[in-house]
Amino acid sequence: MIAPRNILLAASTAAKHVGDDPVLLASQLVRRLPRRLSAQAPRLIRSIPTRSTRALGAYLTGDGPALERALDTAVTAGVRRRTAAVLADVALTAHHPVRADALLELAGPAPATRARRRWYDGDMTGAVEELQVPGHAAMRRRLQSELRVYQGWSPSVTGPSSYTPVSRTVLHVLTNSLPHTGSGYAQRSHSLLQAQAESGWAVHAVTRLGYPVQVGKLTAGREDRLGGVTYHRLLPAIVPTGFDARIQRQTELVLRLALDLRPAVLHTTTDFLNGLITREVARALGIPWVYEVRGQLVDTWASVRGPAARGSEKYRLFQDREAEVMKDAGLVVTLGHAMKDNLEAVGVRGDKILLLPNAVGGDFLTEPPGQTEARHAVGLETRGQYIGTVSSLVPYEGLRHLIKAFVLLAADHPELRLLIVGDGVAGPSLREQAERSGYADRIIFTGRVPRDLAVSYHRALDVFAVPREDLEVTRSVTPLKPVEALACARPVVASDLSALREIVEDGVTGILTEAGNAAALADALATLLADPRRAADMGRAGRARMLEERTWAANAVALNDELDELGVSVA
Repeated sequence: MIAPRNILLAASTAAKHVGDDPVLLASQLVRRLPRRLSAQAPRLIRSIPTRSTRALGAYLTGDGPALERALDTAVTAGVRRRTAAVLADVALTAHHPVRADALLELAGPAPATRARRRWYDGDMTGAVEELQVPGHAAMRRRLQSELRVYQGWSPSVTGPSSYTPVSRTVLHVLTNSLPHTGSGYAQRSHSLLQAQAESGWAVHAVTRLGYPVQVGKLTAGREDRLGGVTYHRLLPAIVPTGFDARIQRQTELVLRLALDLRPAVLHTTTDFLNGLITREVARALGIPWVYEVRGQLVDTWASVRGPAARGSEKYRLFQDREAEVMKDAGLVVTLGHAMKDNLEAVGVRGDKILLLPNAVGGDFLTEPPGQTEARHAVGLETRGQYIGTVSSLVPYEGLRHLIKAFVLLAADHPELRLLIVGDGVAGPSLREQAERSGYADRIIFTGRVPRDLAVSYHRALDVFAVPREDLEVTRSVTPLKPVEALACARPVVASDLSALREIVEDGVTGILTEAGNAAALADALATLLADPRRAADMGRAGRARMLEERTWAANAVALNDELDELGVSVA
């Protein structure tokens, strides 16, 4: 049953997005439909005979060439102002800013679209200035409120006159979580929290205001209990309109929850918005707090915008606020040495940084079954060879290069298949690429799969691929999936990036190749496909190393030791 408050929350959220970015809202709504409908809806939209719907449909189906033709034809032929503004919004959502600029030449004033164009570039002040005209006050106030937060605003709450924490009780402040989100972020969170619970702690987590209703989970309740961890949801009927007002409200609700649970320590993760909330609640209660840096989300944002984005107002302000909250935390946790170097470069003391690498536990610790058994468990053809990945389908993962590499191998390896497990915004374009490859019948997209099947998908492969693009975010952030693949005794072929060199030892547990080079990737894959004994040796070496160096249980012990040093009672 859907609670009335969830209906109101979802409706109010959609109403705000209609004004802020209607094209982005439409694309998100389509992708959150059930799988069968999400595949049909874009084609239905594309069949509607208007320039706007054809362009939007091409974007949603991942047909990049058709989208580019639609946008370029509109510029050449000339379109009405309203149509040009809508098409400019489609172009921005699809990361075609130059085409958006050409369409804006035809769109006339279009303050809202011009504001979104500046916001896309990270020109936050310029976006607000575009809206200094009648009729756009609501959007202007919303953008101003976000800019205020980036410029230094922080929430404020008043704590009780006295507070007695409960020993060995922790409250984690998270952006999202299992079971409603299956991302690497959510899986890392749950694995660490579950290991902490198994070590004797009372472990609670609270997710962002409005989640998971705001991502389409209308039947969500106020709590989920999973593997010894209690996830609390903040689900008011109405979420405040302003960005700063939402953060203020979340801070108040987290404090209220903390007063009920009485944690001895708070633990949060990037980005700085979580840090602002957690810092203030910890200050109000007089307890320590931990900031876990899993990457710079602004680098992910910049990765699809080109080098100029790193000089933008948004990038600079984001980095400043991140540095601020990292320095204020009692303990800073991060994933690897490359990230630790980055933290020290902005002034975080090395002696308060703890490395907790991505790790494995549960089914990944058990001895892998035979490959045939694993393939049978997930419904794959048991004969032949499989290369592939288990990953979020996002642009920086570089999976387009993996499809290109497979095409280079396919003719000489007639029983080879490519397996891509996961979902994400790059999914439509990857499926379109596969359709055009000539080998679509040998390229398998599973979509998102249940967590308990992920192990079998890893074990079904002959070689696991991590073809990440060479970007700031991929050079510093160590991913989870290759760790899991190695724990499953699968050799890994990965891009030669500093973060991946922390996981894959070239020639020992896998092969490193030049990022973005599909031919080099194909050569490395072919080397291991042609020498199963060498591939098996690499897999065994990788599994031994992961079990020795990267388990969630060991991470929990290391974290507990640091919390003891921080003054948190763990007795």
